[in-house]
Amino acid sequence: MPQELILNNVTKHITLTEEEQLYFLSLLKKQPLVKKDFILTEGQLCKYINFVNAGTLRAFYTDKEGKESTIMFAIADWWVTDMYCFINQLPAMLNIQAVEHSEIFQLQKNDLDKLYYKVPQFEKFFRIIMQNAYIREQLRVIQSLSLSAEERYDNFMNKYPQIARQVSQKQIASYLGITAEFLSSIRAGKSKK
Repeated sequence: MPQELILNNVTKHITLTEEEQLYFLSLLKKQPLVKKDFILTEGQLCKYINFVNAGTLRAFYTDKEGKESTIMFAIADWWVTDMYCFINQLPAMLNIQAVEHSEIFQLQKNDLDKLYYKVPQFEKFFRIIMQNAYIREQLRVIQSLSLSAEERYDNFMNKYPQIARQVSQKQIASYLGITAEFLSSIRAGKSKK
């Protein structure tokens, strides 16, 4: 069943009746993606929160000079959106793009609000998801302020080995806030050890 992963994701935190599961699934829009497809571009109204059913996505910001900064990666069993713009129904600040062939389930903001009303347990579920995301981002900011680039790279490789296999070195460097050339020198230094 294609929805098995998302139901498992949800039932890690809340218990649903079969009727509640069916209602939740009825609100989802399945979207296959090919590599480099965008599900959100900067300036576009952010209408969806997305569950990655298969594949890998990358959320990034592009500055005025065209430099990309990767904000996050999302692999199977993860949620991704431009959260500030999704919650406030604003034009996106981020771009979200498929790194490889992927499949997502999209949940529209107004459907999420209906879900909160009809199945109040989903408020608990999304509170937990948002808390976990906030914690992850806070730790990332602290690490970027307190650790060397090499230590941040080591942490990334240890914590996210699956992502490291699926994205380019340039994208990892962008996530770590360093140049691809500097990342190459870090990797070269490690291979000599």
